[in-house]
Amino acid sequence: MNDKINMKKITKWFIGVITACILIYLAIRHLDMIAAGISWLIHITFPILLGIIFALILNVPLRPIEKHLPIKKSKAKRPLAIILSLVLVLGIFTGVAFLVLPEIGNAVRLIAQIVMSGIDQAASLEGTIDFSELPLGDYLEQIDIDWIQLKRNLEQWTVAQREVLIRHAAGAVSSIAVAFVNLFIGVVFSIYILANKEKLKKQTLRLIHTWFPQKFGDLLVHITAVCNLSFRNFIAGQATEAVILGSLCTVGMLILRLPYAPMIGALVGVTALIPIVGAFIGTIVGAFLILTVSPFKAFVFVAFLLILQQIEGNLIYPKVVGSKINLPAMWVLAAVTIGGNFAGPIGMLLGVPAASATYELLKEATAKREKTLKHSNTFEE
Repeated sequence: MNDKINMKKITKWFIGVITACILIYLAIRHLDMIAAGISWLIHITFPILLGIIFALILNVPLRPIEKHLPIKKSKAKRPLAIILSLVLVLGIFTGVAFLVLPEIGNAVRLIAQIVMSGIDQAASLEGTIDFSELPLGDYLEQIDIDWIQLKRNLEQWTVAQREVLIRHAAGAVSSIAVAFVNLFIGVVFSIYILANKEKLKKQTLRLIHTWFPQKFGDLLVHITAVCNLSFRNFIAGQATEAVILGSLCTVGMLILRLPYAPMIGALVGVTALIPIVGAFIGTIVGAFLILTVSPFKAFVFVAFLLILQQIEGNLIYPKVVGSKINLPAMWVLAAVTIGGNFAGPIGMLLGVPAASATYELLKEATAKREKTLKHSNTFEE
């Protein structure tokens, strides 16, 4: 009897291995078709996927807001909590965008004016400087630069780039319209998900337990629960860390008397939501803005933020975020890199919790496998 059971297990295992090998071979052979199919599927379901991502993000502030709302009527509590969560999340990003983008435009125009003024000053000084009194004056005197022509070339290049930008902007109107439609559908879909999340959870569990074998269904529910917990902990920890970093940046800039302190502090806090890469984006944009006021202050800002990032990376981040996601720094960097290459900023944001969930599930499976092997070896001895 035992021999027959063992033969059935071996036969099933053998058939499973052969099937897996065939599927892997076919997948590698037709990788371009599979990639095209996945791309097409993502394209047609993009608003829905966007809505699910928005729902996951909005669910993080929704839980504490709904819990602490001083409203007795349960029917009005959820809609009001959803509205407050939307206002909170969208308000932060919109406010920072309205604060920073006009200043970046002003900074670009100011730097262009400084460059043109510098060329005019260099042209006027060239005829008044006595090169013979300067070190290497003979060599400097031989350098012949047509400053007027250089200024004309820069002005022509600027005008040409402006025209190219206008043409691209005109051509991108349809793409922007589609993006806004997708964004609107995603937000509406996320609101429906959040408004009926308990009902959707019950329906999903019912479908899983009805249509899948019990072991596979339990495994699928467990994987989903781990992924949800990892994502929620990551968003909560990352948001807390961003608030701390933005506040410290603002206070430090005020102490050092650096310009644009509140605005750059808010920018650094928002960009810090993207792990590892975000802080450098905030540093570059902030230094560019301060550079228009004082190059020395821009240098001081970069030095200050580099020191602050070291403190944040070694003290704040491990305590606030690292303990929540339970993922080594090496895998955080790998997750950000792969996620960014796959789906841009959204991929960077989702890559870390996905890697954290994978790491936790793999650790659980490895521990379970080790326990099984140890028990098997003990039984054989």
